[in-house]
Amino acid sequence: MNADLLITNIGQLVTCTSRDRPKRGMEMQEVDIIPSAAVAIAGDKIVALGRMDEIESAYFASNTIDVRGRVICPGFVDPHTHIVFAGDRLNEFELKIRGAEYLEILASGGGIISTVLNTRSASAEELFELGLKRLDKMMTCGTTTAEIKTGYGLETDTELKMLQVIALLDVTHPIDIVPTFLAAHTIPPEFKGKSNKYVELICEEMLPMAWNWYKQSHFVGLGRPVFADVFLERNAFDMEQSRRILETAGSLGFRYKAHVDQFTNLGGSSLGIEAGATSIDHLDAISDQEILLLAKSGTIGVVIPPENFNAGKTQFAPARRLIDSGCAVALSTDYNPGSAPCPSMPLAIAIACRYQKLLPSEALNAATINAAFSIGLGETHGSIEVGKQADLLILDCEDYRQIAYEFGGNLVTTVIKSGREI
Repeated sequence: MNADLLITNIGQLVTCTSRDRPKRGMEMQEVDIIPSAAVAIAGDKIVALGRMDEIESAYFASNTIDVRGRVICPGFVDPHTHIVFAGDRLNEFELKIRGAEYLEILASGGGIISTVLNTRSASAEELFELGLKRLDKMMTCGTTTAEIKTGYGLETDTELKMLQVIALLDVTHPIDIVPTFLAAHTIPPEFKGKSNKYVELICEEMLPMAWNWYKQSHFVGLGRPVFADVFLERNAFDMEQSRRILETAGSLGFRYKAHVDQFTNLGGSSLGIEAGATSIDHLDAISDQEILLLAKSGTIGVVIPPENFNAGKTQFAPARRLIDSGCAVALSTDYNPGSAPCPSMPLAIAIACRYQKLLPSEALNAATINAAFSIGLGETHGSIEVGKQADLLILDCEDYRQIAYEFGGNLVTTVIKSGREI
């Protein structure tokens, strides 16, 4: 049989096979390694994988890559990013080093608001060029699929501008993108003291316009969802406001995500789970009762160790306890200008193993197949299986655990995206 690409002499083919659902509990230790393996690719899909002698005897391809005993694993999926923005937060970085807290910076008009002002004034073309550069950094580190949020506009025109930039990035850059509408990121300065008025604007104007945009976008034809998100936290949105935003989004057709329990427990995890959110993200302050609720639900818990690391924190989301309780857990960088200027999923994996006590196998599943399910793409992305999109990484190592063990460099030598060598 003919194929377009044959990858041979694979020392460890780490497939992260999923059985059509996110992994949880002990399943997260199963990465399903095939030694001395090969993979056959036709077009953008995987058509065969297995022992090298069997695949080589069954398939012929004009293009062959001999990886000489190295590791191949799925491309990383980053399920929580904010990479469409203008400006930087270098001054804020120094303030944090001096001891300023995130919520303190936000309350004084810094943080998200400073990025909002820069993003509002930037053109779509400027935001697009900046986004391309950030996607390039992510792909260099092995990310092949990512979610990107709006949320640095906090006004209708700029939020829609961000959606348009996200769509243009998707059709231009090799990384597959899932859009998330996060107008409920924080209260804009012009609505200070009038947060309910801003919630009305989100529900009555912004969400309907964003949904109409999505229905006319190319994402529909690709079968990719659009999510609505809300930041439930002090100095952002409270429980009732968040509930109204999610209910309005759901009535239009959006799927849900929620930033919850990042700094304080306000019941956000419970709200997200009860609403049927695809994922709830951050979870630093999640309660024991909410962990049990999450374990019994179909919602995925996304933990974000680069944010804690960047802030110099010693407390991280209880990922070990989440997994041991039977929750489905995913990993993300939260790549953004303030709290997590990090494009590297391998670094997220390395931090999670050290500070959250994930095993390398659990961290890899969290960064691939579970991350794919947390953005609605688990049936097509996130693992190396026949019929799935051919997104693979060739790593400069002989044991996949090196991804977590070694940090500060980059083991990714080659990215295969949609069957094409990048």
